[in-house]
Amino acid sequence: MQDYVTELLDATAKALPALRALGDESSASRPAPGRWSPREIIGHLIDSASHNHRRFVTARWSDDLVFDGYDQDAFVSAQHYDQAPWTDLLDLWASFNRHLARVMAATPADVRAAERRRHNLDQIAWRPVPASEPATLDYLMSDYVGHLRHHLAQIVGGPAGRA
Repeated sequence: MQDYVTELLDATAKALPALRALGDESSASRPAPGRWSPREIIGHLIDSASHNHRRFVTARWSDDLVFDGYDQDAFVSAQHYDQAPWTDLLDLWASFNRHLARVMAATPADVRAAERRRHNLDQIAWRPVPASEPATLDYLMSDYVGHLRHHLAQIVGGPAGRA
């Protein structure tokens, strides 16, 4: 199993108790005007899981790593994560990430490691890859976990959030 699969499972399991402890009131509170609340951050992570799920699966049969992007703020706003029940968001987020870990682990090593010259990870990755350099699905999967940990650190800090 890839290290990032273990990291994803560990980060999800370690963060969940701290996230649940926030409760309804704290999870709805924005740290500053224009910043996302914990509910909205978890909503954003659900959106990220959804988009990356499709990317991870379809990359198996593609010679490139070119994927649609999305307007993160518009997605968070349109889905009213700020009004969603906290426990529902957490249950969906945790389940989706456990599923993504299974998808990652089930992807053949040669598919994950295949270099793709054509990609748009310079535009959609959390840590971009220059368009002039080849990229791998392995990198995108690892980048997904780094992104998740970054956002968890915004909410709970600690080991679950360390990249």
